[in-house]
Amino acid sequence: MRILIITDAWHPQTNGVVRTLEMTSRQLQSMGHDVCLITPLDFRTMPCPTYPEIRLALGPAGKLKRLIDDFSPDAVHIATEGPLGLAARRLCLRRRWPFTTAFHTRFPEYVQARVRLPLSVSYALMRRFHAPAVRTMVATRSLRDELRSRGFAHLATWGRGVDIELFRPGTGLSLGLPRPIHLFVGRVAVEKNIQAFLDLDVPGSKLVVGDGPQAAALRKLYPDVHFAGAKYGEELAAHYAAADVFVFPSLTDTFGLVLLEALASGVPVAAFPVTGPKDVIGTAPVGCLDDDLGHAARAALKVDPRACREFAVQHSWQASTQQFFSNLASIEAIARAA
Repeated sequence: MRILIITDAWHPQTNGVVRTLEMTSRQLQSMGHDVCLITPLDFRTMPCPTYPEIRLALGPAGKLKRLIDDFSPDAVHIATEGPLGLAARRLCLRRRWPFTTAFHTRFPEYVQARVRLPLSVSYALMRRFHAPAVRTMVATRSLRDELRSRGFAHLATWGRGVDIELFRPGTGLSLGLPRPIHLFVGRVAVEKNIQAFLDLDVPGSKLVVGDGPQAAALRKLYPDVHFAGAKYGEELAAHYAAADVFVFPSLTDTFGLVLLEALASGVPVAAFPVTGPKDVIGTAPVGCLDDDLGHAARAALKVDPRACREFAVQHSWQASTQQFFSNLASIEAIARAA
């Protein structure tokens, strides 16, 4: 099958959406499918207001149409609700092509954290964007139930996987920090609730791996915290494996791919009992979910790292990609049935 994926989230961004799409496209190709990714790298861009690391495509409609026509897809998946996603949605509706979408990111909560726009307004816009999709894919059952309660329809589950060869225990990296090392990996941005981690009164050290719009300000506010900046590949995996506990303070992530990466590295997780952690971890003995994040971090230190690794090995990208593929809508098949 010729599968077209349109995404506003792509390199040089480093986040769960980019990693998910990258791994899914690789797996689809290994399954014998022809995959075309249309990303902001194909267009002139401008920095996103309040978040310059994100590049937004400028006037993409004409070139997007040409790229789509050149590829001639059998199925179209619109991954994001940005300029590329909006342009692809309009084209599909005009041509009466079926398409799928995904709810990767809680943009309503992210926007509210920056400009105080009411959630009801943002969710109405999101609902309108996804309404024509044959299926809107979500990562977890609890997110699916929440979106259904907000009026979203045609929801389907698309889980996530982890690269267990890259993320593994015991890489031997010495950071020279007092133990236990409490690790956060992710965007250093307001929506990640990172200050809930930085304010914890816990023994040992706090290590932040990642970058973002809050990084410079937080470095000054928390001089005792080690900010390592963004890391990639083997270097990122080594930082995971060097930690004693992974602290995930986010209240708004739809999944939290970093949870599986930490667990694959043999590192237990401390998090709030919210969508994402409660779906990925639940009651499994691989960490602690608690409304008191400090208590969760102290309790997670007692978890057996071997249990974390064994748990993560059960989550493969192959299974995740098969789920994604089964959710796609064939343009030809639906046209024949019409």
